[in-house]
Amino acid sequence: MDNSDSLRQHLVELLTKASAHVDAVTELKDFPAQLRGRKPEGAPHTPWQLLEHMRIAQWDILRFSVDSRHSSPKFPEGYWPKSATPPSDAAWEGSVRQFLADLEEMSTLVGEQKRDLFAPIPHGDGQTLLREALLVADHNSYHLGQLVQLRRTLGKE
Repeated sequence: MDNSDSLRQHLVELLTKASAHVDAVTELKDFPAQLRGRKPEGAPHTPWQLLEHMRIAQWDILRFSVDSRHSSPKFPEGYWPKSATPPSDAAWEGSVRQFLADLEEMSTLVGEQKRDLFAPIPHGDGQTLLREALLVADHNSYHLGQLVQLRRTLGKE
């Protein structure tokens, strides 16, 4: 395995495995329905707001990485849901499905040997696929950590 293959493998694991972070699949799919729209006093967001923010931001990063015609949402309001609570269990489940599908697509892009991880994205201003994958991993781990904290705090109330 050459260095490029090793880097790709490490990136995919960083994006998808629980290694030093929370496993996104388990945390999101098993998040208790009764806690999804709740917010403890002093917390800035509900679990629903965090999930939707993660989904939107990851989608935006992914689409930017592959589509020169992509237009990002207006920042910051376009990256957060309007409601603090999910409109339904189906909305939560749909958001989780889309988040995981986009995460899988980013992992697939990173794993494709034909893609140069270090080449600037043609329609960007210096971003690379490596940078975008690291951005997704960093952003997701930050907010997944917040979700874990909310679940633990709300579960004890």
